[in-house]
Amino acid sequence: MEVSNIAKDKNELPINEQIRVSELMVIGPNGEQMGMKNINDALTLANYAGLDLVLMSGNATPAVGKIMDYNKYRYEKAKKLKEAQKRQRENNKDVKEYQLSVTIDIHDFNTRKKNAAEYLQKGHKIKATIRFKGRQMAHPELGKDVLLRFANELSDISDIEAQPKLEGRTMSMLLAPKK
Repeated sequence: MEVSNIAKDKNELPINEQIRVSELMVIGPNGEQMGMKNINDALTLANYAGLDLVLMSGNATPAVGKIMDYNKYRYEKAKKLKEAQKRQRENNKDVKEYQLSVTIDIHDFNTRKKNAAEYLQKGHKIKATIRFKGRQMAHPELGKDVLLRFANELSDISDIEAQPKLEGRTMSMLLAPKK
């Protein structure tokens, strides 16, 4: 006979009949300590209150169990986790890379500039790169001019964090939003 297992996740706490300790320190629904109880007495108290007995700390001596509404506890825990992740995303700004070329057309340039401006206004950084092909390597100053023109067009909302720098066949520059 298979018993349904509510605590399927490894993060879930054992509740009610899943608890495998003989005695535990019981904490009431309002946070008051009810003292040491054997498991059957604790389950009776939880049933009488219409709540669940949750094993909060099984490794401690003595083990600690709390009488609470377990579904409400899980809901609030998930809500806090989601809020923490949201705050972390806001703090963790991305670097978006925009690839330009030495022979870029004015419309392509303006499109990349417009997209980069939107991204900068959200508070993210921009990395503008140019990959030199073939004989373009003979004139890296042309690529530098394109990058500086890109930075100049975005100068009202961004600052150059790293000047254009040639690494192999790639020249890159970093723009950060103005404070």
